[in-house]
Amino acid sequence: MPGPTLDMEPVEPQSLKKLSFKSLKRALDLFSPVQGRIAPPDLESKKIRINHKINIEYGGTKNTSSQPNRQEGRPQPTVPSNVLALPGPEGSSDSQRGGSQNALVVGPSVPRTPNDTGVSGRSTDIISTSGLPERNFSTSALMERIPSRWPRPVWRAPWKNYRVISGHLGWVRSVAFDPSNTWFCTGSADRTIKIWDVGSGKLKLTLTGHIEQVRGLAVSSKHTYMFSAGDDKQVKCWDLEQNKVIRSYHGHLSGVYCLALHPTIDILLTGGRDSVCRVWDIRSKMQIYALTGHDNTVCSVFTRPTDPQVVTGSHDSTIKFWDLRNGKTISTLTHHKKSVRAMAQHPKENCFASASADNIKKFSLPRGEFLHNMLSQQKTIINAMAVNDDGVMATGGDNGSLWFWDWKSGHNFQQAQTIVQPGSLDSEAGIYAAQYDLTGTRLVTCEADKTIKMWKEDENATPETHPLNFKPPKDLRRF
Repeated sequence: MPGPTLDMEPVEPQSLKKLSFKSLKRALDLFSPVQGRIAPPDLESKKIRINHKINIEYGGTKNTSSQPNRQEGRPQPTVPSNVLALPGPEGSSDSQRGGSQNALVVGPSVPRTPNDTGVSGRSTDIISTSGLPERNFSTSALMERIPSRWPRPVWRAPWKNYRVISGHLGWVRSVAFDPSNTWFCTGSADRTIKIWDVGSGKLKLTLTGHIEQVRGLAVSSKHTYMFSAGDDKQVKCWDLEQNKVIRSYHGHLSGVYCLALHPTIDILLTGGRDSVCRVWDIRSKMQIYALTGHDNTVCSVFTRPTDPQVVTGSHDSTIKFWDLRNGKTISTLTHHKKSVRAMAQHPKENCFASASADNIKKFSLPRGEFLHNMLSQQKTIINAMAVNDDGVMATGGDNGSLWFWDWKSGHNFQQAQTIVQPGSLDSEAGIYAAQYDLTGTRLVTCEADKTIKMWKEDENATPETHPLNFKPPKDLRRF
C-alpha cells in the first residue's frame, strides 16, 4: 500500500529581478546603521602595522656605529672619511659631535686604501641619516649601484640593395648557396629552379621537374648534389654534373616546406604539412625515421653534428629537439605563441634564434635555455631569417620589411623596406627566403614580386652619418 501523500505548499515563482531586490534589501538592512560612520582609531593597531612594515623594509639592516661614549676622559669616535653627515633639524651635525649615530652604509664599513675598489669594483659611500625623520629602527643598509646588465651593441654599417634580379615567373620561395660561393640557386612558384652567378647575377641554368612550387633547397658540400622539395610532395636529388634528377624520396603525405642536410652524416631531413620531419638516407633513398610529435605543419628545420642533432619549428608554435640515435624527442620549447616559421643557427656560437609573429627569441644550445627577446618587434609574419659570422641577423616579413639586428645585444639597428618591381602590386612585397653567402658580406632575399634582391653594407656610412641609437630595456623582467 502506498503511504499517505503530504500536501506541499505551492512555491511562488519569483523572477531573478525580484530575488535581486530582496538580496539588496537584506544588505541595506544589515549595513545601513553603520553607514556614514567612521570607525574609532585604534592606535595600538596602527603601531603594530607600522612596525611590521618597518621590519619588512629594513629588517636586514643594522646600526654601524655604537652610541658615543660621553664620559669625561674618553676619546670621542671620529667620523670616517667616507661618511656624509647630514645636518639635523636644529642645524647641528653629527660630525660636530665627533661621531655618527645613524649612518647609512653603502658598501663595506672598513677603511679603504687607494687600491681598494669596494664591492666588485663598485663605488661605496656611508651616508648619515641623523637629520631624517625619527624612526624606531636602524637606518643603515647595504646598497650598491648596479650597472646595466645589457650588452651595448657595436656600431654596424647599414645595408643597402645593390642588385635586383628578375627571371622567375612566380613567387621566389627558396634559396641556397654553393659551397664554392660562385653561384646560388633559387626555387620558385613557377615550378623551376634557377642557378645564378653570384658576382654578376646572370642566369646560368634552369632546371625543371617539379609540378608545384619549390619551397626548399640545399646544396651538398661533400657531393655534387643539390636537393629540392616542393608542394608536390616530392623530394628530389639533382646531379649537378648531369643537371638531372637521379633520386626521388617518396613518403610525405602532403607538401614539403623545409629541407636541411646533416653536416657530417649523409642524411637528409625534410619537414612538411603532414606534421612530420622525415630523415632520409641520401644514397639508398630509404626513410630512416619519421619524427612525429608536432601537431601542425613543420615549416623550419636545421641540423647540428652533436645533440640535439635536429631542431624543428612548427605551426603549432613549438620547437622540438630530436635525438637521431633513437628518433625521439629530447625536449619541447613552448615559448612562442604563434607559428615558428623561421629559425637560424649562429655559425660560431652555440645558440639559435627563432622567429614568430609574436617575437624573435634567442635560445642556447644544446639544452635550449631561453636567453632573451629581441629589443624590437617587427609585428608581421616572419618567413625568413639568416645570421652571418659577424653577428648580423636579417629577418624578412610578409609586409616587405627587412630588419637587421645585432646578434649579441638584440638591438635592431636598421629597418629597410623592399620596393616591388614595376607592374607588381604593393601587396606583393613579402620576403619568403633569405641567406648570406659564405663570406657573410652579401645577402640574398627571395620575394613575392618574382625578384631576387642582393644586399651589402654601405661603404660610405660612418658612425657620424648613421649614429647608434641604443637604449637598454628598462624592464628586464621580459627578457
